[in-house]
Amino acid sequence: MTNDLMALDVFGGVDTHSRTHHVAVVDGLGRELGDREFPATPAGYDALHSWLVGFGQLVLVGVEGTGSYGAGLMRTLTRAGTKLVEVDRPDRTARRAQGKSDPLDAYAAARAAASGRAAGTPKSRDGIVESIRCLRLAQRSAIKARTQCINQIRALLVNGPIDLREQMRPLSTSQMLKRLSHLRPTADFTRPDSACRLALRSLARRHGDLDREIKELHHVIADLTEQAAPELLERPGVGVQVAAQLLITAGDNPDRLGSEASFAHLAGVAPVPASSGKRQNRHRLNRGGDRAANNALYTVALVRMRYHEPTRAYVQRRTAEGLSKKDIIRCLKRAIAREMFRVLTTPSKPITQSAPPVLLAA
Repeated sequence: MTNDLMALDVFGGVDTHSRTHHVAVVDGLGRELGDREFPATPAGYDALHSWLVGFGQLVLVGVEGTGSYGAGLMRTLTRAGTKLVEVDRPDRTARRAQGKSDPLDAYAAARAAASGRAAGTPKSRDGIVESIRCLRLAQRSAIKARTQCINQIRALLVNGPIDLREQMRPLSTSQMLKRLSHLRPTADFTRPDSACRLALRSLARRHGDLDREIKELHHVIADLTEQAAPELLERPGVGVQVAAQLLITAGDNPDRLGSEASFAHLAGVAPVPASSGKRQNRHRLNRGGDRAANNALYTVALVRMRYHEPTRAYVQRRTAEGLSKKDIIRCLKRAIAREMFRVLTTPSKPITQSAPPVLLAA
């Protein structure tokens, strides 16, 4: 490279995939300097970084998919001291007009970083919050599978042996599952009755295994959440699952959010104008952002509306002013988001952990 080229401020963009990453470089005016494909391996990440810095002073790199295919590359570039921003995939209008290919997407990411259109700092994914995210993913999957189990059991009982259905009818769900898990079907599975009893026993035992797994994961998640943000769990209406989701939304580096308004946008509770015709000066909450975080804030609002006296008084006052319940919940979610942002971005006091959490027996 010449000295003039080495003095250039350059910007990178990466279109990430499972096996390969395509990287492109532009200058400060968005002019194309080059693009190349690298394997999505540790050696490929190092080669990609070396290739990028060979064009000049690397100011910023826009990476698409830092939470999925680009996670490994993000960690490598961060360790090398490279500044990164998260880049959204190009919108459909631009793709219809310009087409789509890996080089085009990489150049679009580089220009988004150079223009300042992409300014979101990626989650670091290197701390206790990432551990909570992994465990909660497994727990939610187990909860869904447990629900499928009980639905399949009830469906089999409807069409299964009449005598067995009548035996299960007066029992509670827990009693029914216990009884079904001890069924002893005959060995002749050519008979539908015997095959149905075997299927019911299998599903009932699977339900029990999943129930124990869910409790075990909840125990660990609760312990990690207490370590990560004990003040969050002290807020009215905030339980383990809500706190875990808010921590996951903020990430291990909540300072990336910048302001409570940015957190409100991220959680989908930032007010946007919704006036039209005769109805003026009306606002609604934007429907973008992290819908799981939005649901967590909604859960806190509902709990406080029922059990939190200051919130109950607020609801009564706003109802007397003519606001609908939906509008009141919007106001509450916005206020709760502001409160949660202050808690999430305030460093937690270290707590003493006497011993690691004890997992439940399998």
